[in-house]
Amino acid sequence: MFKQDQEIFNVLLETVSEGVVIVDNHQHIMEVNQSSETIFGYTKTELMGKELNLLIPSNFHDNHSKYFDEFIKKGKRRTMGEATDIFALKKDGTIIPVEVELNPFKIYNKTYVMALVKDISKKKEIEKNLMLRSKALQSANNGIIITDALKHDNPVIYFNLAFQKLTGFSDKEILNHNCRFLQGKDRDQPPLNALREAIKKGESCQATLRNYKKDGTMFWNDLYVFPITNDKGIVTNFIGIQNDVTLKINAEAERHHLASIFHESLNEIYVFDSKSLKFINVNFGAQKNIGYDLEELKGMTPLDIKPLENEENFRQKISELLEKNVEKIEFESIHKRKDGTTYPIDVHLQLSNLGEKEVFVAIILDITEQKNYTHKLENKVEERTEQLKRALEKEKELNQLKTSFLSLVSHEFKTPLSAILTSSQLLSKYQLKEHQEKREKHIKTIIDKVHFLNNILNDFLSFEKLETGKVNYRFHDFKLSKVVNEAVYDANMLLKEGQQIKYPENIDEISLFQDEKIIQLILFNLLHNAIKYSPERSIIEIYIKQDKKNTTLTLKDHGIGIPKKDQKHIFERYFRAENVVNTQGTGIGLNIIKSHLENFGGTINFESEENKGTTFIITIPNIAQQTITI
Repeated sequence: MFKQDQEIFNVLLETVSEGVVIVDNHQHIMEVNQSSETIFGYTKTELMGKELNLLIPSNFHDNHSKYFDEFIKKGKRRTMGEATDIFALKKDGTIIPVEVELNPFKIYNKTYVMALVKDISKKKEIEKNLMLRSKALQSANNGIIITDALKHDNPVIYFNLAFQKLTGFSDKEILNHNCRFLQGKDRDQPPLNALREAIKKGESCQATLRNYKKDGTMFWNDLYVFPITNDKGIVTNFIGIQNDVTLKINAEAERHHLASIFHESLNEIYVFDSKSLKFINVNFGAQKNIGYDLEELKGMTPLDIKPLENEENFRQKISELLEKNVEKIEFESIHKRKDGTTYPIDVHLQLSNLGEKEVFVAIILDITEQKNYTHKLENKVEERTEQLKRALEKEKELNQLKTSFLSLVSHEFKTPLSAILTSSQLLSKYQLKEHQEKREKHIKTIIDKVHFLNNILNDFLSFEKLETGKVNYRFHDFKLSKVVNEAVYDANMLLKEGQQIKYPENIDEISLFQDEKIIQLILFNLLHNAIKYSPERSIIEIYIKQDKKNTTLTLKDHGIGIPKKDQKHIFERYFRAENVVNTQGTGIGLNIIKSHLENFGGTINFESEENKGTTFIITIPNIAQQTITI
């Protein structure tokens, strides 16, 4: 049929890269080229004149005949295999995917169809591989992105679903943007410098970064970046694989935190095996207190540091935990340090797990201070109990003193008041001139008793001020002779018949810086006692001398003296010697004198012999201390 142009036709036919199969309108093969022979595995001779179904899988024969008849009727060019899969049958029975372009034409009023056949097995295989890889990338749990290294700013050209789900950004926000949008404003992270340098050099890199989701939530991104190069060695793309390691890092941070708490705790923490009892780990606080290092302790058990425990008793204690009867046990014990010293402890013991192994965790509290405090508290209670006993005894003594005081006051006030009343009544009877001597006698009695009552009141006032701390000393310079003169003057009014006071010599130049009124009170009280307890016609002597620091005043009488057995009580409040119980007095005068002198930094002493007399010696600092407070 093509005899005239056979050579030209053959040349054209062989230059076509696709397989060419020409059939007539009855689907008989009229011509094929060498590419068709290669595709189908038949020689040209084997194909010529054969039906086209020879090259079509049998399951497609019926449909193919129908479609071929319709195609001939339409007579239009058509491409097959782009929208639907078309398959061909090779001589060896292999079915291959093909793309077919059908071109109808007529020669000498006969209709022919030229089919251009392309074996797309490799293409389909590549597409299949790409599809599988794409599905793998999309189904991966890791976020994956691919960037174009040949474009400006290395933009993202591909991302998988996991990446989008992790970050929360839209397609538009991801594609064609550099992935630095994940860093937000946190762009000074040290790992970023290494990442940027690796990308600049076209090298692989791993970095753990703080990245931020679209909603601002921070997550830790363990990023692996590696380059893709072409056949010329040029980096065309970068692939980034993301792993969200937030939980891992947080868990590590928590473990580090717990480890820090474990090691930095001031309490002792021991971890030991539930079977062998050997220590597995011991914190620094325990090592420091017990004196052993960790390596030494790993070869030991709790029994090695608990001198009061034996293995049988200890295992009996921990059996409750092993049997899950209780969650925790507490008990007190003793720990023995490496240096041999011991200390009391409070043990909190729990059963835990270290991997697959059951272990005990013991938290040990050193209760040395607590025990010391308890001991101190017990001593304090004992001390306070003793103080309370003394206070009760003192209260009892005070009550007795109050009773004595009331009895004393009643007696001391009643007697002079009775004398005053009697003398007053008698005075009214002596109205004549010749009764003048009797009137003077009773007037003197009244005056004496009033002076006596005044002295008692002054003693009580002085005593009350000393007891309540209300004494307000007023210090100034004064001549001692002035004080002596006033005290002696007042005392002269109390002298018994024939009594005399021997005035001290050479005192005109003696001066003191003290409370003048108190010094006068002291001297007057001593003179008053000397007069009261000395007989008529006796002499009371006063001697005064002064050195650089102190002034010494000695007052000597020749009275009844103080019994030997009473001398040790003479300065006690309300005490009166047995030889003066029938003589008026309060028993607080000497106590007041002693208190004032002690406040001044002075002293009072005495020498006495019963029925011969008493000598009082007082020392007074020449200059008072300004800081004296009561």
